[in-house]
Amino acid sequence: MEEIIVAPLIIFMGLVAPIWLILHYRSKRQVGQGLSEEEYTQLSQLSEMADKMSDRIQTLEAILDAETPDWRSKL
Repeated sequence: MEEIIVAPLIIFMGLVAPIWLILHYRSKRQVGQGLSEEEYTQLSQLSEMADKMSDRIQTLEAILDAETPDWRSKL
């Protein structure tokens, strides 16, 4: 009965556990380094796009308010 448990345990400790630990600490190191230059640039672009989208939504809502004052109650 012990042989059934020992073989998978040896395989796990010899192959899976080291790979698991390597990948875990590699991801921890990447998180600790912060944003890369590419990620920072992409984040800045997304922020600018969000600001433009917000302005567009406000403009559209102002147009709808002027043309159809009760449009919000129909939602």
